[in-house]
Amino acid sequence: MDVQNDNFIQTPLPHNKEAEQSVLGSMLIDRDCVTAAFERLSADDFYIEANKKIFSAMQALFNRNTPIDLVTVSEELTAGGVLEAVGGIQYISYLATTLPTTANIVQHIDIVCEKSLRRKLIHTANDIIDKSYNAGGSSQEVADNAGKLIFDALEDNSQRGMVHIRDLLLQTHDNLTDMYQNKGKLTGAPTGFEGLDKELHGLQKSDLILIAARPGMGKTSFALNVASHAAIRGNVPVAIFSLEMSGVQLVSRLISSEMLIDSNHLRSGELEDDDWEKIAVSLNTLGNAPIYISDSTNITVSDIRARCRRLKAEKGLGLIVIDYLQLMSGSRSESRQQEVSDMSRSLKILAKELNVPIVTLSQLSRAPDQRKDDHRPKLSDLRESGAIEQDADIVLFLYRDEIYNPDTEQKNIAECIIAKHRNGSTGNIKMVWAGQYTKFMNLDNQH
Repeated sequence: MDVQNDNFIQTPLPHNKEAEQSVLGSMLIDRDCVTAAFERLSADDFYIEANKKIFSAMQALFNRNTPIDLVTVSEELTAGGVLEAVGGIQYISYLATTLPTTANIVQHIDIVCEKSLRRKLIHTANDIIDKSYNAGGSSQEVADNAGKLIFDALEDNSQRGMVHIRDLLLQTHDNLTDMYQNKGKLTGAPTGFEGLDKELHGLQKSDLILIAARPGMGKTSFALNVASHAAIRGNVPVAIFSLEMSGVQLVSRLISSEMLIDSNHLRSGELEDDDWEKIAVSLNTLGNAPIYISDSTNITVSDIRARCRRLKAEKGLGLIVIDYLQLMSGSRSESRQQEVSDMSRSLKILAKELNVPIVTLSQLSRAPDQRKDDHRPKLSDLRESGAIEQDADIVLFLYRDEIYNPDTEQKNIAECIIAKHRNGSTGNIKMVWAGQYTKFMNLDNQH
């Protein structure tokens, strides 16, 4: 049960003998303490082997609806042939009779949980060290696995028990009161698009929002428009993960859309005097916005989790944007479809864990191109994994008729189709597409 560090010094693993004994003693004499302990602890949370066996015996009794006391626990240990191994009836009696009070059971459970988590992290660190020395594959794969191991260790200890509906009702009442007092205000991060914000009430915490379109429809521009509006006008800290464009290219797009500078001028360098004036303004506007950008390629959900956890702790975080899902690296599953499915599920879990909305872009299959009449996307067109649709709380499709019908009367008109809305209605919102600025705008608010 010891861990060896690089200096070969043996150090006992973290534990608190008195806290473990207090929890077991409380369980022997107070039924309420039994339920409190089983809600948060397992046998593996105990360090001392005797205490581990005693807790397991109590758990077996509890599962059979048998009362837990000195006699029944001793009998259970005897039946398992381990009574003498744990210290005999004398140790069980000691646990039941030497505890002065059960009043501090919650605090003692906290201590046992904390020491258990520290041991798990130490074992995880040793596992990571071992894999770093011996595992095949790339260092990136080892790093991804390390992040997953640490997350899993923390996740095990973060799972809460059952909550009485009374507590949730109070929380719901507080939320309703807050919304009532702020009638007309968005409850989530603003997108900047009036019709969309009216339907969604902003991007809600813990939601996974999928934006999908065929190439050339402007999904990256749309996502950047949402991100910049949330950060600049809503003061929402935004993390952008750009797997397709470099950070410099992404910022050029932000400058074009925010300052209404022709993107062709930015690409060619053929800038006019008023363009330079706008760029100077953008340095201040964008420079002071809480926007954080990563343009790393081959990024994994574990990478995103680690960076966003740190960002939230240090700077705050209110929105995550990922461009785009199919470019992310996943675990080496049997198929790419399974990989994408695993990643979409992990992103939904991450949105709940960090309590922020995650916007991820996605490709569509060629099915819209192959339809004869209506080329608008459908949920069945989501590429590579039907699980994307299942995991997403909201699915938005972008469609511009002029891509398929050059002579359409709907030139420069885009449709944002709410194809799925877990907590609301679906619909179709029309916008203006200003391609020279890589910008979507409200239909009744053209510049």
